[in-house]
Amino acid sequence: MPRLKITGLEIEKVKVISKEMVDELHEIIGCPRDYFILECANSTYVMDGEIVTTYPYIEVAWFDRGQGIQDKVAKSITKHVQGVGCPNVDVIFTVLEENKYYENGEHF
Repeated sequence: MPRLKITGLEIEKVKVISKEMVDELHEIIGCPRDYFILECANSTYVMDGEIVTTYPYIEVAWFDRGQGIQDKVAKSITKHVQGVGCPNVDVIFTVLEENKYYENGEHF
């Protein structure tokens, strides 16, 4: 944890940014690198009966770390995604509740 679900960005571009982005997020958040999960969701977008492309949308599921850290994480993700040629990026945070998150049958 945290888990980044990435849609609207080719897997090759995610591979390009994955190391540096996770290194930076590790520094900002302070959790171990191996806690990060990057999921590349293969989605098809449709508008007016046609398949269309869209800008990247990154959903971050995590335990709340405060507005200041959240702002830094959003800026870091945006910077890295824009760095591979995507000028528009949406980042959304989903806050998980520790007593509702279980690992091996035990909540945090």
